[in-house]
Amino acid sequence: MMVRRARVLILWAGCIAFAAFIVARAHYITDLSAFLPANPTPVQQLLVDQLRDGPATRLILIALEQGDAAARARLSAAMAGQLRKDPRFSSVNNGEAVAGQRDREFLFQHRYLLSEAVTAERFSASGLNAAMKETIDNLSSPAGLLFKTLLPRDPTGELLNIVDQLARAPSPQSRDGVWVSADATRALAVAQTAASGSDSDAQSEAIAAIRTAFATAAGDSRQGPNKGVQLRLSGPAVFAVAARAKIERAAVRLAIASSILVVALLLIVYRSLPALGLGLLPVTTGALVGVASVALGFGAVHGITLGFGITLIGESVDYSIYFFIQSRHVRNAAADRSWQQLWWPTVRLGMLASVCGFASLLPSGFPGLKQLGLYSISGLIAAALVTRFVLPALLPGDFAIRDVTPFGARVAARLQGVRRIGRAAIVLWSVALVMLAIVVLYHDRATLWNRELSALSPVSIEEQNYDAKLRADLGAADVRDLVIVSGPDQESILRSAERAAHALQGLVDDKTIGGFESPANYLPSMATQEIRRSSLASASELSANLKQALDGLPLRADRLQPFLEDIEATRHAALVTSRDLTGTSLNAGFDALVLHRRDQWSALLPLRSAAAGGPIDMARVVAALKDAKLEGAQVLDLKQESDALYAGYLSEAIRFSLAGFLALTVLLLIALRSPLRVARVLAPLVLAVLTVATGLAIAGVQLTILHLVGMLLIVAVGSNYALFFDRQAHAEDGGSEALTLASLVIANASTVIGFGLLSFSQVPVLVALGTTVAPGAFLALLFAAIGAPAANAHAQHS
Repeated sequence: MMVRRARVLILWAGCIAFAAFIVARAHYITDLSAFLPANPTPVQQLLVDQLRDGPATRLILIALEQGDAAARARLSAAMAGQLRKDPRFSSVNNGEAVAGQRDREFLFQHRYLLSEAVTAERFSASGLNAAMKETIDNLSSPAGLLFKTLLPRDPTGELLNIVDQLARAPSPQSRDGVWVSADATRALAVAQTAASGSDSDAQSEAIAAIRTAFATAAGDSRQGPNKGVQLRLSGPAVFAVAARAKIERAAVRLAIASSILVVALLLIVYRSLPALGLGLLPVTTGALVGVASVALGFGAVHGITLGFGITLIGESVDYSIYFFIQSRHVRNAAADRSWQQLWWPTVRLGMLASVCGFASLLPSGFPGLKQLGLYSISGLIAAALVTRFVLPALLPGDFAIRDVTPFGARVAARLQGVRRIGRAAIVLWSVALVMLAIVVLYHDRATLWNRELSALSPVSIEEQNYDAKLRADLGAADVRDLVIVSGPDQESILRSAERAAHALQGLVDDKTIGGFESPANYLPSMATQEIRRSSLASASELSANLKQALDGLPLRADRLQPFLEDIEATRHAALVTSRDLTGTSLNAGFDALVLHRRDQWSALLPLRSAAAGGPIDMARVVAALKDAKLEGAQVLDLKQESDALYAGYLSEAIRFSLAGFLALTVLLLIALRSPLRVARVLAPLVLAVLTVATGLAIAGVQLTILHLVGMLLIVAVGSNYALFFDRQAHAEDGGSEALTLASLVIANASTVIGFGLLSFSQVPVLVALGTTVAPGAFLALLFAAIGAPAANAHAQHS
């Protein structure tokens, strides 16, 4: 016996050590990637790429509020200057005229390859005459001095054409040299991170750098008084980092609170510190094994899985409660058989019933749900095995807990009072409750489930509205509507982007869309550059055309000799590549609109609405692209596609859950061998789920995929209660009814505490679990107790 105990303890300790090692080295994530498909279709892959690494995920919107306008402008300039030197940012723009000498030199050097106005006609005699007349007219504009200095080398104004190309997007208002909001109460800036949007650690560092830059600038008294100015950040990266911090804080706080309350409850019940320590072993073992299993199976553990781990405190502790309290009957009755022989089969069946429910999550297309399923299955199995083998091996010979038989007797007396209404009345009330649930749920069927992915986001409506306000002030596209063209290499997607831009320009002209962006604005395709280069006239031809074009203009041909030399140099120069953009602000704009994934390249053309915040007629966009024979182009509404994706997986999860319930039914039929007994076990579980769903619907709460997981938990926890009542009625030695009721009520209280605290979280997914499982577990016990058949005579008098 001693050798067997030693082997059990050594094996358990080894498993704990290995699991702890894996948990310590595991990678933890908190973004919504766990609720994106693991094996997406091509269209879904485009969606996933945008939600993880699209241009919007790399933008941080910066607002300076309060204080006076001059202070906000000073701080904006000081912060931007500091952040532009930080390699964590690919660009920082606050409206200052700081494009830099490198930008001006680059654009001017390659102006004949980058300007859309360059054609063979433009360099004919008539074309040159018209272009130079326009340039001369511009000399009287505020920028005339710049044009005057560039005139000998750029008489056709190609640099101005390129600037106009890059400035087609609406710009915010400017005041004191920086961008401001429409009501001028905020100074605005936009920072684009060099790191991918999915790199939450790098995004967190970038956000910290912005806050540091603000603190440094605000504390610099040399810049003038900055009192009262406040920094506020927004954007996907800010939301992702804040969500991670919120989930971590919630998980830690709730874990501590749940532990304290459950420990207090167990101390009140056991009045024994050794019993308390031993009783928590299944919980800690299950949590460690669960997290380790997820880390090994998925390579990363989602924060929601850790939050879900809190719930294991309220469920797996049930096993030790059953063991400690029900073992008293064995000792009192001097039974020939141990707790393992009498009650372990029931606990094991309840654990297998839970496994059936959670196994339905494993085939899900959502990695997050797979994680929850694997965590629950491995954690519950580990907790049950520790209760079965480890606790008996560790139990001291003089081990004893307070006798809870009087408490159980009082519960039994109240239960008998309820049961006196009669079996027929109980059935009638149950049928009435089912009918009410069916009516309510059918009435709300259209709005019962929230099929939007944003339902899982911890970002508040207030934060979303503020983000939308900043985007409107900045004139920035929310990158919700995209045209995406893909190809095997960069050149092919740039050509397709140019064709798509030609089709989309017609929609801009008729105000179907407000505008669009394209990587070809920053870097034309090699084919386009070659056409522009070949349209440049030879030195002799251009010289002759220029002489004719100057007729009647106040310009001399000898003064324009640098123009002729630059044209000739461009005719023999290399074409511009993406590498040439390095070191310029154009590089950030280009990189944000090009995605490279293995052997697939994609160019993104974000669309802007014609009316601020208004919808875009995507059908006309699709038709325009089709007319341009761009059948391979994808038109993507990120919100619509993500919601459709989530809705599909929600429907899938519901089907799998029903399949899990069917598997549970089959398991019970095999184990109990009686359809009537199976019906009595399942009835309280179904009633509890229907009652909770009806209550949430009446309260106006739309169900999400996490409410569905909560319903699986109701079945998992409640099945243990129902099976114990079934055993009480049909086993030869059903045990003491008072002790059975006491153990179930105390176990239920720990479960309600563990899940109930989640309802106070600010994380929607945790709130969904708490508001579903806490009342559901209580109702499952109540319905199981009321509807249980009478215990056999031996059990009643034990």
